[in-house]
Amino acid sequence: MAYSKLSEQMHRLSNPQRSDAFVKLFRSAVREGKFDAIEVSGGRFQLPKQFKRQGQTGEHYAKGVGEMLFEATPAYEAWLIETDARLSRRRTRGSTVRVSLEAIESGTVDFQTLAAATRQRMETNFLKGQTLGKREQAKPKGRPRK
Repeated sequence: MAYSKLSEQMHRLSNPQRSDAFVKLFRSAVREGKFDAIEVSGGRFQLPKQFKRQGQTGEHYAKGVGEMLFEATPAYEAWLIETDARLSRRRTRGSTVRVSLEAIESGTVDFQTLAAATRQRMETNFLKGQTLGKREQAKPKGRPRK
């Protein structure tokens, strides 16, 4: 059997900025028993990903992780191909498009839907204002008489 190091696998990734996620998934796969690996005592390597410190401009650093040795089996190769494809996919956030004149003109947001939602919100706020003082008027003020 051919053995390989985890640090050598970093060069096979299509997106090195996702190397920290790859290491996390690798360790999880070993824990779940998808393939076998051992930790090499005293062996550490730097991830190719560059991290930025929050609030400081221009300062980058790299994280070190423990080296692992594993068998390069066909099961591992299949896992590597699937994991690399999943990590290299572009992540899209579920954020909404900011409403602006350009967004409405380009058609990315529907003006009629936004107008209906605004109308509903304004009506709800108006009704809240109308019923605001009625609750306190219905209650008798002061202590009840005996």
